[in-house]
Amino acid sequence: MNQFGLLSAIIFVPLLGALLIALLVPRNRMDWVRGLALGTALVELVLTLWLVARFDPTSADFQFVETHSWISLFGGNVTFLYRVGVDGISLWLIPLTALLTVVAILFSWGSIQTREREYYALMLLLTTGMMGVFTALDMFLFYIFWEVVLIPMYFLIGIWGSKNRIYATVKFVLYTMAGSALMLAAIIAFAWILVPFTQQLTFDLTVWKQAVQSGLWDAGIVSDRMETLMFLAFVLAFAIKVPLFPFHTWLPNAHVEAPTAGSVILAGVLLKMGTYGFVRFAMPLFPQASQQFAPILAGLAIVGILYGAAVAFAQRDIKSLIAYSSVSHMGFVVLGLAAMNPQGVSGSILQMVNHGLSTGALFLLIGMIYDRRHTREMSEYGGLWKVVPVYAIFFLIVALSSLGLPGLNGFAGEFMILIGAFRANQWWAVFATFGVVLGAVYMLWLYGNVFFGPITKPENETLADLNKREILALVPLVALIILIGVAPHIFVEPMQPSVARLLQEVGGTVLTMR
Repeated sequence: MNQFGLLSAIIFVPLLGALLIALLVPRNRMDWVRGLALGTALVELVLTLWLVARFDPTSADFQFVETHSWISLFGGNVTFLYRVGVDGISLWLIPLTALLTVVAILFSWGSIQTREREYYALMLLLTTGMMGVFTALDMFLFYIFWEVVLIPMYFLIGIWGSKNRIYATVKFVLYTMAGSALMLAAIIAFAWILVPFTQQLTFDLTVWKQAVQSGLWDAGIVSDRMETLMFLAFVLAFAIKVPLFPFHTWLPNAHVEAPTAGSVILAGVLLKMGTYGFVRFAMPLFPQASQQFAPILAGLAIVGILYGAAVAFAQRDIKSLIAYSSVSHMGFVVLGLAAMNPQGVSGSILQMVNHGLSTGALFLLIGMIYDRRHTREMSEYGGLWKVVPVYAIFFLIVALSSLGLPGLNGFAGEFMILIGAFRANQWWAVFATFGVVLGAVYMLWLYGNVFFGPITKPENETLADLNKREILALVPLVALIILIGVAPHIFVEPMQPSVARLLQEVGGTVLTMR
């Protein structure tokens, strides 16, 4: 058996920090709580960067794999493994999670004033759950981490959220748990189906994929209807998390009511758990069903792109506008996956990272201005460029990134997705392009209303510009936004071997990126 290694450290260091905060730090030392939370998050970020530095970009195999016997029942006939690993598909989601955790905690120093011990402990517990989701290679272990994420986010919204936080958090939990219950049923059913092949009840993803590649669905043991039902159970759980239209209605409520750091993590990481689930589990485990339902998923993605953009333009609450923009942007990610070719899938994986950076930064910027004015109504602003120029410059860069300006990260991901969509079906790309145009319209409209024109509210005349802590939180996000836009190959090339293997497993279009 492997020794516990780097991935285990990445998963459980935040949990250790959460336990230290919850159990050992004196209640009258909130400075210790904040320092320990940030220190733990920084250690986590360093560990993930070390992971990236040691990753072999030429290999399609899982790397840093750790396998340990977890639970063995009935003489070894039922096994649950602690099995984790990382490949090119999950590689960038891990440092993204660590970076956004650092940024969220750093911002929270100035905005969270009550029950700080519980808040920072929950933030770190949330990080453990997210890291587990992106590294788990045992389906039962994956499900445990998937559910663990739900607990801290429930409390973060329910305790530190806005006035309608209870409604938002209950809706979030009910939607997510409905999908999770169906996914659990499908996981158990899949493991049971494999018993004649494996002679045991196992949840090892590697064994499952080997069975599928050996012709499980062609052997006549499982009916086409059963395969379709299991696929749809997985898809529903992931579609809710994305969220894919029409399962998106929980998202605007959760974003608007969540504390700023909660919105950053929700948009930057939690939504990616859904699209990651598609590409890691649904597509390779159900290749025939994936091809069969790809046009339907693409259609829903396009509706989400256009609907999210149109509804975003109608919002007057800035945070609500960005929330609906997430529905539109995540639609692009699903569209790229549905294309099932190297450009589309690679663009989708890159766009997961891009959306995490850009939308996470937007929610961070909205939180900064909200702390100063305690309102998110667009009509309460105007002319801010004259008062807070540093803030205006950061907001401009991130807004241009979100609308897909060439030279920034949003363009690189969306361009690859549109190419992939065009190669799969020209009409997919045509309709999705309208979403790009609408995205530019509402982002420029938002920026113009908030930053240009006369100052109509006296309260805005004395607003303080960004302080050093806030600038420090934004700089790494903006730096990556520019780096990915200028040199996307740095991030795309390590994922290519894994994407090629995935498409080979699914039966998609396996072509060179060049």
